[in-house]
Amino acid sequence: MKLAIITVTEKGVEKAFFIKEKIECDIFTISKFMREGTFLIENGLQNFFERIISKYDTFLFITATGIAVRTIAPFIKSKDKDPAILTMDEEGNFIISLLSGHLGGANEATKILSEITKSIPVISTASDVSGKIAVDTIAMKINGKLESLETAKKVTSLIVAGKEVNLKVPSNMENENPDGVIIISNRKNIEISKIIPQNIVVGIGCRKGKEKEKIIDAVKESLDKLNICEESIRLFSTVDVKKDEIGIIETAKFFDRELRIISCDEIKKIEDRFEKSEFVKKSIGISSVSAPSAFIASGRNGKFLVEKLKYDGITISIFEEETKRDEKR
Repeated sequence: MKLAIITVTEKGVEKAFFIKEKIECDIFTISKFMREGTFLIENGLQNFFERIISKYDTFLFITATGIAVRTIAPFIKSKDKDPAILTMDEEGNFIISLLSGHLGGANEATKILSEITKSIPVISTASDVSGKIAVDTIAMKINGKLESLETAKKVTSLIVAGKEVNLKVPSNMENENPDGVIIISNRKNIEISKIIPQNIVVGIGCRKGKEKEKIIDAVKESLDKLNICEESIRLFSTVDVKKDEIGIIETAKFFDRELRIISCDEIKKIEDRFEKSEFVKKSIGISSVSAPSAFIASGRNGKFLVEKLKYDGITISIFEEETKRDEKR
């Protein structure tokens, strides 16, 4: 949780520092209540919030709820993109999960912060109130991505209504990932919601100056060959020698994923495990790029779906990480 606390009163600042003693966070306030360890809210709350919204995943407003609502209103997009928004009164009596309770983690953050501040947590999502679990909560807990928010909503409504809903997962989540599912039922309509684990690391190597369009096509073709969703990509990786390759940088941006840079020194320690190229060795000092980059970036838990695919000066490696419940990367 990357937490920002926003407050506009002296008591709010005091409460924010109490929280900061227990959990890492940044505190923002107006000039009147600035002190060491705080950051300034400039040019009004909405302009300020727009500047920092992408820097944190959780925001706690120690203000009136109305102030928080008016501040965030222009920037609300959808439940799979919005950050977690919480509000708390300056006395710390109540803490409210206001926005993005499940996928954004606001409900979980509310529980954590209520324990720290001894506040009463206010969580209004139907599944939590009824003591049941929502589909998007399951997705969050396994670091997965919902294929459809609409189907997730429909299936969650069935759960809340007390209908029978089966959760179908491989018997061993770490090692199996089925390509097909058989449903036996006499129901005319069955709501199905798919969660896509984001557990694919794509290693990329390429000749200097390779165009982004060709690298993007190579990634897509590799995934298609393996019947893997693009949404399952967690990150891309390459070697530090290639860190300024525009084609690789733009490919990561195209898929909206992190590009992790692995040093040559790290790769040298394990390069003997992978297919070698003397040409690559003479060019950059190591004999392989895409496979060891993917392996190291992954944390080394999992397996290669394909160690190396070659496309006219481009190499693609696809590593599938083990998927574990409640894993936080």
